[in-house]
Parts: sequence; C-alpha cells; structure tokens
Amino acid sequence: MIDLTIENNVAEIVLNAPEKLNALNEDAVAELSRAYDDAASAAAEGRVRALLLRGEGRAFCAGRDIAGVEPETDDAVAYLDGLVTPLLKKMAGFPAPTFAAAHGACLGVGLGLLIATDVVYVADSAKIGSPFAKLGATLDSGGHWLFTERLGAHRTLDLIYTADLMSGADAVAGGLFSRVFPADELLDSTRSTVGRVASGATGAFRASKGLVASIRDRRLGLWDAVSEENTAQGELCGSEDYAEGFRAFQEKRTPVFKG
Repeated sequence: MIDLTIENNVAEIVLNAPEKLNALNEDAVAELSRAYDDAASAAAEGRVRALLLRGEGRAFCAGRDIAGVEPETDDAVAYLDGLVTPLLKKMAGFPAPTFAAAHGACLGVGLGLLIATDVVYVADSAKIGSPFAKLGATLDSGGHWLFTERLGAHRTLDLIYTADLMSGADAVAGGLFSRVFPADELLDSTRSTVGRVASGATGAFRASKGLVASIRDRRLGLWDAVSEENTAQGELCGSEDYAEGFRAFQEKRTPVFKG
C-alpha cells in the first residue's frame, strides 16, 4: 500500500490504500518506514533532493487501521512507541527538504505524519483534529504538542473534548500548517514547489532544517540561535553551491545548484 517513485531528484511516497482512507496497520507503518529508508539511500547517492508525501483517494490518512484489533488485548504502546514514533523521528530527520500534500481526513497517526514533515500544504476541505473522544482514547503521534504549541491550551482541549474537526483553511489560519489550496489544485501546486526546491541549494536547506529543529526542540534564545546560524554559514561557505550562488549573483545569472 506504500508506493515510492523517484524522478527529477524528487522522491514521491504515496499512501495507496484508498479503500480504507490510507489508515495504517503495523505492516503499513513498517512498509512506510522502509520507503523512507530507500529514499534516504537515494538522497545519500545524490538522486533525491526533496521528498513529497501524499495519499490516494478521498483522504490523506485517517490514522491507525483498527480493523480486526481486539480492544481488550490491544497493545497501543507497542504500535505507537515501537513502530510509529521511530517512523516519525526518521521522517523528521530525512536528509532533504520534505513536503506533504494533505487532503480529506488527516487524523491520528496521519496527523503525526504531517507533524514530522517539514512543509505541509493542505486542501481547503481537509479535516484535522482529534476524533479520539469517540473512541475513549487520547490524541497521539504528537498531536497534543502541535495543537498546544500553535493553538494554545484552551483551543487544544476544546478540540479534544468535543472531537470537532477543523477544515484545512481553518488549520492554516490557525498556524498549524503552511498553505491552503483548493482540493483540485493541491497536488499540482505542491509538486511544482517541490520540484523548484529540489533544484535549489539543498545543502543550505538542510542546514536551515537543523537550525529550525534546534530552535524548536532546544528553545534557543536569540543570541544562541545567531551563534548556531554563524556556525552553519561558516560550514556552508566552503561548498560548491555557496560559491555558485555568489558568482551567479555577481554575474547576474541564474545559479545552478548541485545540492
């Protein structure tokens, strides 16, 4: 149910089980993890400079596939801590810029996949929130962090207690994700941006990805962040892309970056 294609330096990973809204069971999580491993290997070889994650059918990902799960014997920790969290960490650490095009249901683990992606574009009609009140369970896969960080405690608990869902337009307006598009324009618009980024200075993008992660996770103050920026810039200034960017600017031409 997980497809991986590589073309023009872009890896495209597709959740391809539309009949179940791309919900993920244990096998699907493992398959998705292997797809990211394969894409990372291609990135190390210089064949991948950006990645796009999307879903087929009516939804991006409706969360965990609980068909056949017996609640009395279910081991949620084994699924989440043993499978999902390692996948999300792998996704967040992918060695190139990552994008997601999300439409329809983006719930539970599906929301976690978006949290672990660098840049998320959503359809205006996407459905985002916490349906777990209807299951007697709690929001997982980083959802509490995302909502509290971006929306505040009151709005977070409102969404969790009521199980009300936000549209993609509301999610972007609230600062959860980057951009919103009409559903029929989402994929083409996202692919266009990913292709442009893949031809850019992806070495510098990797540095910025690391800086943003440090600011977020380590809560760097201004001057600590400036110090880390200075270090990153010093490391980049010996690269071919750095020299190419400067020369192109001086010569008033379009740079050709190698990543």
